Amino acid sequence: MLVGNQVAWPSTRGEREVFHRQCPAVQVLDHITSRWGIWVLLALNEGELRFFELRERVDGVSEKMLSQTLKNLVGDGLVWRHVEPTVPPQVTYGLTELGEGTARHLGGMFDWIRGNAETIMDARAKAEA
Repeated sequence: MLVGNQVAWPSTRGEREVFHRQCPAVQVLDHITSRWGIWVLLALNEGELRFFELRERVDGVSEKMLSQTLKNLVGDGLVWRHVEPTVPPQVTYGLTELGEGTARHLGGMFDWIRGNAETIMDARAKAEA
C-alpha cells in the first residue's frame, strides 16, 4: 500500500515486519536468494563480467533465467549494466556499492557453509538413517 511516496504495510509492532509478504525487504531478499541470484552476486564479486562470461561461470543457468536474474538485481540497485554500442552489443555487468556489501555478506555465509559442509552432511545422513 502506498501512503504518499512511502510504502506502508501492516505491522503489529508498528515497525517494518519482514515476515509480511508486502514488506519491501521480502522482495529484495527473494531476488538475492533466488535460485541464481546468490551465484550471480558471488561471481560478480570477483569482478565485472560480460553476459556470456556470467553464463559460463554460473554452471547450469539458462540464458532466460540469467537475463531475468540480472534484470531483478539491476532493478534492485545491486548490479550495474553497461552496453557497448557494437554489433552485436557487448553487455557488461558489475556490482554497485550496495551489491558489493550484499556479496560480502553472502561470501561470508558461503565460507561458513563450505567450512561446515562435512558436519552438515553427517547430520543429514544421521537424520535420514
